[in-house]
Amino acid sequence: MNFIENKIPPPLVMLIFSVIMWALSLLEAGTGLSQTIKSLLVCTLFLLGLVLSFSGVLSFRISKTTVNPLKPDSASALVTSGVYQITRNPMYLGFVVFLLAWAVYLGSVWSLVCVAGFVFFIQRFQIVPEERALLSLFGEEFETYRHRVRRWL
Repeated sequence: MNFIENKIPPPLVMLIFSVIMWALSLLEAGTGLSQTIKSLLVCTLFLLGLVLSFSGVLSFRISKTTVNPLKPDSASALVTSGVYQITRNPMYLGFVVFLLAWAVYLGSVWSLVCVAGFVFFIQRFQIVPEERALLSLFGEEFETYRHRVRRWL
């Protein structure tokens, strides 16, 4: 299965999973959340996802290293500051939170299964290969960081 490692851009993976979530939501009745609570939850999750994702991108830009997830071996710096003190993958965590917002909006329990599927896919085919590249590039510095900061939260 190495043929798809670091080959599909994570935003495209998120889009594919969001379409699957939408299709599955057509097969079931919505949840019983009131519209006010649902709207508040969707907005809160969406904004949190936005903050996480953009904080990660901003930290990369400040460190002048690549944001391209398809070429992790071209990283010029190991980013460990800012939001990277809380999670090693704020951009992917932001995508998960976006998908949670979408699941709430759709009102579909099956959508939550898709969110878990996205986490599995991104971890296996994106994060693990990225971490191999970072270990190769930054060695002990990455190993120390990896033990200090959790992959997700």
